[in-house]
Amino acid sequence: MNMFSCAWLWMYAGAILMLMELVSPGFVIFFFGLSASTVGLCRFTFGEAFDATWQVAAFSAFSIVYLAVLRRWLKKLFSGKVSDSAVGFGNEYVGRIGTVKEAIKPPLSGRVEIGDAEWTAESVAALDVGAKVRVVAQHNLTLKVVAV
Repeated sequence: MNMFSCAWLWMYAGAILMLMELVSPGFVIFFFGLSASTVGLCRFTFGEAFDATWQVAAFSAFSIVYLAVLRRWLKKLFSGKVSDSAVGFGNEYVGRIGTVKEAIKPPLSGRVEIGDAEWTAESVAALDVGAKVRVVAQHNLTLKVVAV
């Protein structure tokens, strides 16, 4: 009966660790749970021959292998595909026309007004106050602009 209780403890620990992944970011704890479950299965299979030393060594080895090999593959599987588009969420200002409110003198940034909001803007060419510009890219809170 001792053999089964030790194996079941590994299985319970594995299940708890895998469930903990649901409330934590990073997709890492799952693989420790998978390793613990694998050690539990090994304990069921090999019985008393798979003693505490072998269990700890196997847990360490399985954890490293699962993290190194399976994490990369499964993360791609669960992440899905990301598409790049010129206009979309986070790039809603791309293509809009605005007015320079503070001169842009590369490599220094200036300020532009788009609609009713002012933004920090960068350009490859110098732009004077009052010049009309078109937004060609958005990087965080900085707009990349070109003269119209």
